[in-house]
This record gives sequence, C-alpha cells and structure tokens, in this order.
Amino acid sequence: MDLTTLERLPLWIGGRAVAAHTTRYAEVTNPATGEVLRHVPLSDATDVDAAAAAASVALPAWRAAPALRRARILMRFRDLMEAHKTDLARLVSQEHGKTISDAEGSITRGIEVVEFATGIPHLLKGDFSDNVGTGVDSFSLRQPVGICAGITPFNFPAMVPMWMFPVALACGNAFILKPSERDPTMSLRMAELLAEAGLPDGVFNVVHGDKEAVDAILAHPSIKAVSFVGSTPIARYIYETGSRHGKRVQALGGAKNHAVVMPDADIAFAAEALIGAAYGSAGERCMAVSVAVAVGDAGDPLRDKLAERARRIAVGPGDRKDSEMGPVITCAARDRIVGLIARGVDEGATLVVDGRGARVHGHENGFFVGPTLFDQVTREMAIYREEIFGPVLAIVRAESLDAAIELINANPYANGAALFTRSGFAARKFQQDVEVGMIGVNVPIPVPMAFYSFGGWRNSLFGDLHVHGMDGVRFYTRGKAVTARWPDDGSAAPGFHMPTMG
Repeated sequence: MDLTTLERLPLWIGGRAVAAHTTRYAEVTNPATGEVLRHVPLSDATDVDAAAAAASVALPAWRAAPALRRARILMRFRDLMEAHKTDLARLVSQEHGKTISDAEGSITRGIEVVEFATGIPHLLKGDFSDNVGTGVDSFSLRQPVGICAGITPFNFPAMVPMWMFPVALACGNAFILKPSERDPTMSLRMAELLAEAGLPDGVFNVVHGDKEAVDAILAHPSIKAVSFVGSTPIARYIYETGSRHGKRVQALGGAKNHAVVMPDADIAFAAEALIGAAYGSAGERCMAVSVAVAVGDAGDPLRDKLAERARRIAVGPGDRKDSEMGPVITCAARDRIVGLIARGVDEGATLVVDGRGARVHGHENGFFVGPTLFDQVTREMAIYREEIFGPVLAIVRAESLDAAIELINANPYANGAALFTRSGFAARKFQQDVEVGMIGVNVPIPVPMAFYSFGGWRNSLFGDLHVHGMDGVRFYTRGKAVTARWPDDGSAAPGFHMPTMG
C-alpha cells in the first residue's frame, strides 16, 4: 500500500491496515509549503479497544516464543529499515520538515536500538545460586510485562518509537504505538516493515489520535505499561494518570540544555558544534542546546563566532540538498517562537541575530523561522525559563565554572548539559557536579548509544527508568525469583515456622 497517496490514513490493527471507528480527523501538513498532505484519524476508545483486543490475542504465543526467534524477526526488520532508509527519510522530511540528511541520521540512531534489542537472549539471562539451603536452589527470571503502549512526539517520528518498541517486542510484549498526529505516516510504514519481517499479526499495532486516544490508553485495563516522550506538563499528566490506573510508566519531559564554554576552549570548534546543536532540526530536539553559558573571557569571541556562522545557515525545505535547516512543525509553533523572540527583546536581552524575517523563495507559505541568537540573557527572562523548541540560542554570561554549574543545577529541567574545555580537571568537576541525566565533554548533544540508556532528571523525567539500553529491558520486563527444592522421600516437608535456609 502506498500510504502517501491516501487521503485518509488507516490504523494498523491485527497485522493489517484498517479504517478507524472515529469520525474525527486532523490535517497532516508539509511544514515547508503549508500544503495539506493527508488526513489522520483521531482515534477514540473503541479504536484503542480494538488494538488492545488484537494485542491480547497475539500476546500468549509471542510471549512463549523463544527469545532467539523474536530476535531474528527484529534482525530482518533492521535490514528492511536499512534498505528503505532513503525513502523513509524523505517521508519524515515531508511531514516534519527536517532535512533529509538529518532524518536519515535519526533513523540510523533508531536502527541502533533495534540492533541492541537483537541481543535480547543474552540480556534476559537471570541469576542462579546453587544450594542456598540444603537441597535448595534459587534463581531469577525476567518475564514480559504484557501489552505496552508508546506515546511519541512529532520531532522524531522514527527514532523515538524505535527507542521503545524494539526492546518491548524483543522482551516478549505486544505493543500499541500512538504516534504524533502531526507526522503519523512513518509509524504505519514501520508496521508494514515489521509485518514483512515476519512479526505475527497483532503483536504491533498503531492507533493515531490526540488526548482522547491518550486517555483511553492510560485507562485501558489490558495495557500494563506506558512509555512517553514530550513536554513536561504532558509527561507529568501521563505519569500521574497512568500510575493512578496501576500502570508502569516512564515519561520523558522537556529540556533546557546548557553548553558551558570555558575560556581555554577552542572557541571556533565550540561555536561550530553549538551551531549544529542549537539550529539542527530547527531546534526541535529534546537534546538541542538552547543556552550557551560563556565563562569569563569566552563571551565576546563566542558570540562573534556564533553570529557569523548563524547568519550563513542555509534555511530551506528539507528536500533541498543545500538546506541546513528546515521549517518548524506548524504555523502555531512558528508564531509561538516569534512571540518569544519579541518577548526576549522586550525583557532586555541583546538580539544579535534575528530570525523572524526568514523567507524562502517558492515556499512563502512554509513555517520558517531563521536562526536567532541572543546575548546578555538572564535567568529571569522568558527565553531562558521556557522551552522554546525552536532555532533560538541564548548566551548567558558566567564568571566561573562554579557559577555555570550552579546555574544548570538551579534549572527545573535536567536533561543534558555539555562542557567545552581543554582542562581535564574542569571536565571531571563538571561531570561529577552537574545534576542532569546526560553529560557531554566537548560533545554538544550527548545522546547515549543504544546500549546505554537515555533520560534526564528532575522535570525532564517522571518515573524511575530511562529508555532503551538496560533500563529499557528492565522497564519492559518484571523480575521473578524462584526457590526450588526437589526432595525424594518427603523428609523435608515444610512446617509452621518462618522458612530459613541452611
């Protein structure tokens, strides 16, 4: 099925595309042109029930399948994702707006999680203790949770879902994906490729929608675990509501990532790294650097380097080869970002590069905001306090590394932070003292590889476990301890006392 030719997108339930029960639909637009591409159903509780029912039917056999058999299906899925990567990247670019090269990179990072998940036979191994008591052995198991759901954001329609479902499936769970309604088609393509890889019908399902679908997922008694990535207010709501319904929840929230530049740093290197980290994907990344903390004498040279490079960024549609930065996701997002830029000016920040007048020839109806750079930003300003989620970088001045660390630790968000320096002492102090979930040293976007876990602290994470890596395996499984004795003469019958070993 060529999904891109459909006027109305289907759901994916029970191993096939099906029409939605709901009568509500939303527009899916191309952010570079403003053109309506297709319509996406906004699922209701009946649609979620249908997905959960299909998952319930498929779960027992999938859970009982040998882990190696599940891993081999994911191996085939990985090969299919690789084979179709260019076309998939074009689809991501069309609905999200990011450049095709950026989309390909994000798909590659998702594929790395699939590769990690193919090692699940090793990752599910338990522990064994022989003869903990006379004739008694103890061992542990990790078993699937059941039906799991993922609620994912618009900014990475391939990568973030792949942070979740490959690990969940490999562990023996069934999965229901609720992607963003702004760029939903990629999730259906991945469902098709999973089916082509041999995944049994009903193990992976896709329902589209907004809050109505989310609330149905959070309340559904058959769904045992929910993973979420999005803004902090919604993450808190997901965590509190899902937990109240007895579900296991991991909810990753917003970010205000800082990059500290020391006076001894290679300023040209740091500036080029920050340009990509701040303006790549139009700043629509939860790991985008939105605050550059210039320490001491680093301030003026860093500002000048950043300004010079920001003015040269090629802004255009994502499918244009020379584009370095595409549009933001919607007209509403553009208007919000432009409003925050104006507020920054009103509150006294120095506007060094103004992206509000960005115009792209032939794409006058696109949702473009140009690279924007502020200097002399203080922590009281809205452009510092709020997650802008757009191509806006704020320079804050700090007198010392200690002052920069205090600034980061006082922020309510705690996703990631980076330090640019030549000093091993400063780097070690930074990585020990900064209270965030992910640290970069001369690396501006410290997203861990798939065999480590991704997640922040404070208002950037609700729940105990991060996504993918071993935290992902722990989230999608439950531990079970077994204590076994095999007497052959009945002499070791239990009594009424508290059992002890020895």
